Parts: sequence; C-alpha cells; structure tokens
Amino acid sequence: MMNTAGAGSPLSLVNAHVDVVILGGGIAGLTLALQLCQSRPQLSVVVAEKVTPPIPEAAHKVGESTVEIAAHYLRDVLGLADHLDQEHLNKFGLRVFFSDGDNTDISRRRELGHAVAPPQKVGTFQIDRGRIENALTQMVSELPQVTMLNATTAIEVLMDDEADHVVTLRSGAADRQVRSRWVIDSTGRAAFIKRKLGLSEKVGHRANAVWLRVATDIDVDDWSSDAEWHDRIRESCRRLSTNHLMGHGYWVWIIPLASGATSIGIVTDPDIHKFADLNSLEKAIAWLDTHEPQCATAVRSQLSRVLDFRVMHDYAFGASQVFSADRWCLAGDAGIFLDPLYSPGMDLIAISNGLIVDLIDRDYRGENIEETCAIHNEMFKIITDGWIQIYAGQYPTMGNSRIMIAKIVWDTAAYWAVPGLLYFHDLFKRLVDHPQIVTGLAQFSVTSKAIQAFFRQWAAVAHSDPTSHDQGEPFLSFYDFEFMAPLHSGMTAEHPDEELTKKFQENVELVEFLSGQLIATVFEEWTSSSATTQQREQVTQWKESPLLTSLLETFERLRDTVMIDPGWITGHKSRQLCSKDT
Repeated sequence: MMNTAGAGSPLSLVNAHVDVVILGGGIAGLTLALQLCQSRPQLSVVVAEKVTPPIPEAAHKVGESTVEIAAHYLRDVLGLADHLDQEHLNKFGLRVFFSDGDNTDISRRRELGHAVAPPQKVGTFQIDRGRIENALTQMVSELPQVTMLNATTAIEVLMDDEADHVVTLRSGAADRQVRSRWVIDSTGRAAFIKRKLGLSEKVGHRANAVWLRVATDIDVDDWSSDAEWHDRIRESCRRLSTNHLMGHGYWVWIIPLASGATSIGIVTDPDIHKFADLNSLEKAIAWLDTHEPQCATAVRSQLSRVLDFRVMHDYAFGASQVFSADRWCLAGDAGIFLDPLYSPGMDLIAISNGLIVDLIDRDYRGENIEETCAIHNEMFKIITDGWIQIYAGQYPTMGNSRIMIAKIVWDTAAYWAVPGLLYFHDLFKRLVDHPQIVTGLAQFSVTSKAIQAFFRQWAAVAHSDPTSHDQGEPFLSFYDFEFMAPLHSGMTAEHPDEELTKKFQENVELVEFLSGQLIATVFEEWTSSSATTQQREQVTQWKESPLLTSLLETFERLRDTVMIDPGWITGHKSRQLCSKDT
C-alpha cells in the first residue's frame, strides 16, 4: 500500500503503484473514493483534482437538488446523515406552478406539490455543492489509504488490458506517472477517457440552461398575501421545495441553499426559446420579465447580491459504454448527463458508483468480471435510455397543465415503483442473480418509452391550456392520489429477496395499470362528440399499437380489483384520499 498525503501535499508518486486512480475530485469522484474505501479498506486510491480547495460555497456548481435515490446514497450508503442535517436543507419535495395568463399572481397559478412533509426515510435535501464537496474533500483526505492531489490534471492514460494502466498527472510544471490497476474518469464534461476512446453518443434531446446564484433568500411565499393560498401548505414551507415555474417550452428552478443563497435557473427548448435571448444576465432578466415577471422582480431587487451567472448550451449527452472489464469506468458527468428536471444527475452518480465499486470489489476477489461488467453496462443503458425519453420532445408539453400534471405524477410513481425500489434494496449490482427482475426491468423500460411517446402525442393535438383552472383543481398534492404514498414509503420496506421479486413484479404491473388507465381516459375523451377530427384520428392511430392495446388490456383486467381513481389524469383529487393527507 502506498504512503498517504493530505490535500495538496507534495507527495512524489513517480512510478508508484496504486489500486485505483480517480481522475476528478468533484462530487462523483469524491463519493466514489469514500464508497470504495468503505467497501474495501485495503485499497490504495489516488484522487487527482484540478482545483485547489476550499471551493466557494453557493456559487460553485449546479445540481443542488436531490431526489430519493441520491438522498439515500448520501445519507444511508455513505453515512453522511449528520453532515446533511447540519449543513444543508431538508427539501420539501418537487413543486410546480403552471402558467396562468401573464403570471403576475402566483396564487392564481395551478400548483402541484406536497402539502405535508414526506416520511423522513425518503426525505431529500437541497445541497450546497461547494459546501458538500469541501466536506467530502476533507473526509477523503483524512482516509489513510487515499492520496489527494490537488491542482492536478491528467495528461495521458495508457491503457493496458493485461497489466497496469499508466496515468500521467501534471501538477504545475511537474509531471508524474502512476501505475494503477483501475482508472476512473470523473472529470465531468471534460470526459477525458470518453473522448480518448471515442465513446461519445448523442441522446436525442436538446435543451439549454442558464443560471445564477443570489446571496439572499428568494421565497415564493412572499409573492402573494392570499391567506387561502398560504393555508394549502400544512407542514414545512414552499421555500424548501425545488420550486418550478413552468410554461410552454421552459421551466425555471428556484432552490434555497443553507448558506442563505438561492439558485435560480432557466431551462428551455431551443426550438421555442432562443438561447441568444438568454445567454447573459441582462437578457435572462429581460426574458423573465416577459415569461416570469414575479421572479424577474425578485431577482432585479437583489442585483447587487448576484454571485454568478452561468450558461450551458445543448447540455445533454451520452456514452456508448461506461464500464469496462479492462478496468476503466466513467463516473458522473464524464459519462452521461440527461436533463436537470427531476434532478437525475446525482441519482446516476449513486447508481454508477455502486456498480463501479462492485466491479472493483469482484476484481480484487479474483472473479472474472466480463459478464458482470456487460450486465452492469446494459442495465445502466436501460435506465438512461428510458430516462432520456422523459425529456426528449417533452418541453412543449409544459405549457399544458392538465397533461403535465398527469405526466409528473406518472413519472414520479414509476420512479418510486421501479428504480427507487431496486436501489433502496441494493439490487442493481445483484441483477445477475435475479433474472425475473431483469425481465421485469426490460418490460418496464418498454412501457415507459411507449407512455412517454403517448404524452408527446397527446400534447401535440390537445386543446390549448390558456387558463389552468379550466382543467382541474387549483392545488394538487402528490398524496392526493391514493397509490402515491404507498409507493413512496414502499422503497424503504426492506423486503427480503424472495418478497422483493414479488413486490417488484407487482409494482411493474401497477405502472402498466396506470398506463392503461391513462390511455383509456384519453380515448374516452377523444371519441366523444366534443373531440376534434385530429383527436379522433390520433385515437385511431393509437389503437393500431399492439403495446398500447396490451396496456389497455392490463387496465381492463385489473380495474375491478385495483380500483384507482382517475383523478391523477383528470386533475382532481382522488375520492379515496390516502390517510396521510386527510
């Protein structure tokens, strides 16, 4: 085992041999180093990071909001509960305000979000990326088996499928070579190994983002004095949600940080909102004036406290391979990035880091990892190929609150029911031993792609949604739909494997039932006398799809026993409310 060095220590590593070199010491690389050392303490690890800590709080990186898989990874897998509770904010879930007229009164906008706090075991966090990465750097630097090399970049990696890889690192004017059995690329969008090996892959989704951080609280609850609107929230407060202001072809995030700052971002479809109209602070505020005037007023009143302004053009990308039996892997944004909606970035880090640790652990036990590596790659691609469909071509739908509420509920239910259940039960790395679940996951992926296409087609020929109140209740909570709370808390049920397979199959069938119910509800509406010719023609086309027909058959077969109210589709609270929200 190699000697250790704290962050930035001038340790000579010329011709040194280590077990793992991690290129990049951002959140993906640091959490991977921590997880590796927790799983296999005898490993020697080098983390090479181009930046010298400490990094600034608040104005560092985006990706401040976590959802359930990421929160479970940070809190429970890595054991960071105390740090998260003491140094970050407990998130009050996803919240969406849909456009209403000129958007000058938030209390008139249709709203979807929690009214009461979710159970603590599925709690999530708003994280200050600078704060957590500084803390992780300190934790990892103190591990005796880790050498942190700051102000250090990778110059070359010579791959060898039999012997050690040779990594050339540069710190200032000095180069050094390290021989390593494993090399992990966590260099973010620099994607050192992906570019070297030509693994870049387009993902069929285009969108742009601009964002800023303001050194003060920006609280949407301050935007209205309407008492009835305030009384909708019975626990916690809207400020702690990841608040989304949503309209045709765009959404705006408002995320609070524990440092007292607020992160604000604008994410747009380039075919609807030109990037050139948003790519400076002045242009972004002018854009907000037009589309989100209350947000524009809040930002303009705090211009002297703006900490930064960043842009990212055409941000989505993929990779044809992320794990290799030749002992290299891509972690975090060095591999795949999809979209910031629903905050999947840290989820993908959690899943991929766990699979990387599993491969390294198996390798050091002397196993042949070729088959396992192929399965991990295929499973990860199934997840990301399915998730990209959630975003691709969907931004025009954001202008229709009725369809978008159904989509958000379906997306959330599917996430809790399938990947959430699997991750909380640590099953992704063990799928090779569970062929029934692999089959079910593939079945779920096919259903998901079909339903995402259905949402796109539904929105394309639906009536416009000029007034959100015309198509349902003004406020809906996720727990207003009776199937949501059990799926949410069900991720933490700790089923033994023999029960988990059955529960997983039940969840996949529930998702299929919901899908069939969605299709049946729209079919009924679009074959009525009020439907347009285009809508009737669309129903005729849908009926030619064997997959949609199969989902309809599942719904018809189960409707008398499952008995789920269609309010999640029509925009009304279920008649059988979950006791959690009554």
